[in-house]
Amino acid sequence: MSPEPLLSVRGLKVHFPVRKGVLLQRVAGHVRAVDGVDLDVRRGMTYGLVGESGCGKSTLGKAVLRLVEPTAGTVLFDGADVGTLGPERMRLLRRHMQMIFQDPLASLDPRQSVESVLTEPLRAHGFTGSRPRRVRELLDLVGLPAAAAGRYPHEFSGGQRQRVGIARAIALNPALIIADEPVSALDVSIQAQIVNLLEDLQEQLGLTYIVVAHDLAVVRHVSDVIGVMYLGALVEEASSDELYAEPLHPYTIALMSAIPIPDPEVEERRRRILLTGDLPSPVDVPAGCRFHTRCPFRRPERCADEPPELREIRPGRKVACHWAEEIAAGSIQAAASAHDPTATEVGTPVTSAWT
Repeated sequence: MSPEPLLSVRGLKVHFPVRKGVLLQRVAGHVRAVDGVDLDVRRGMTYGLVGESGCGKSTLGKAVLRLVEPTAGTVLFDGADVGTLGPERMRLLRRHMQMIFQDPLASLDPRQSVESVLTEPLRAHGFTGSRPRRVRELLDLVGLPAAAAGRYPHEFSGGQRQRVGIARAIALNPALIIADEPVSALDVSIQAQIVNLLEDLQEQLGLTYIVVAHDLAVVRHVSDVIGVMYLGALVEEASSDELYAEPLHPYTIALMSAIPIPDPEVEERRRRILLTGDLPSPVDVPAGCRFHTRCPFRRPERCADEPPELREIRPGRKVACHWAEEIAAGSIQAAASAHDPTATEVGTPVTSAWT
């Protein structure tokens, strides 16, 4: 992996207006889908984005490609400021930035054959080589027979359709691919095949990935660095091994405790972190730490009043929590109610938050 970032995002925001009224509509507020995200993705690496549904993962990926226009912030791709490019320069840049969509059936035109689907980007960007040959090469790369070129999307299984979507994404030899939940719509038996295909293509073609997912096992398998999102913001970022070995943000700790362990005895003994309350509305983000309304480690000081910055507490490890060091040291424990949903007392420490 190159030490220089291929993609650099600073202060990225995507706010959608909420309008009220019938004739004279007025803006009553904004949905803060992405609310000030900073991240760097080095060439050749896989950056995983995880979080609950509705946390802004997919919107962030679309904003990087300008499929959704950002409200604020900058996106630098290979030194080019994506937000300042006009329509023609943006069209030329898109051949280097592609996307794999979550639903392969919805992302493919049912009236186009596979050959037409794969030829379209070649034609749009002036590919000068033999298009039929390139289509055969793409099908071979994703493990489909050449005869698949004459078939239509409805004639394939879900996994095969996703292979067609992957072939379309790599048709123009892009540098960056954003994979938006690439396996969540597939059977479990097929997911591993698609994940292995993505890894093989990365090795063969030198691709850089941003993988958006809520399946923590998939993200751990494919990612070099993982960013955890909550309510439009990054709350933790670390290498895959570090994050799974020692999560430091309370939200990440809760996510990791939800991963089942394939050992009945260990699974029965361990104590899970149970988050109470509902996910706050992105229209009305809580003051202070946006996670404090559900946080089992919250303190009466700072959490409700002072927004924590995503700070580097050691090289390559960033956490947006006032008490990350204390939680890691064990001097701050989760409330009893975080382990026992029938408990009513908030703030009572337990023996250990990790066992």
